[in-house]
Amino acid sequence: MVTEPRRPVNIHQAYHAHIYFDAETVGYVEPLAEDIARLFSLKVGRIHQRLVGPHTRWSVQILFSTKDFDRFIPWLDEHRQGLSVLVHAQSEDAIRDHTEHAYWLGDSCAIDLDGLK
Repeated sequence: MVTEPRRPVNIHQAYHAHIYFDAETVGYVEPLAEDIARLFSLKVGRIHQRLVGPHTRWSVQILFSTKDFDRFIPWLDEHRQGLSVLVHAQSEDAIRDHTEHAYWLGDSCAIDLDGLK
């Protein structure tokens, strides 16, 4: 049985979104990240064209809070052009954030939890 990835829910105080991409889609991620910073005034991290932390794909990180969630997440879902996005809580427990408190826009991707220990 295949289960659908859990969709993001606004129940945490702070979040990270990680937009995953590859060499074929990096040209789309750059203007998407610029739009996020401009339209939402959110903190957008570097566009990593290498593996960083527990992420098994290239990624860019966006920091946002519960007050941004209801406006930002639907917009991101509409504009992600098929890219996978991990949305997770930002707390003091990185393992729980990337497992119990992990949600997806699009397909889920593997997370290397050993990179969090």
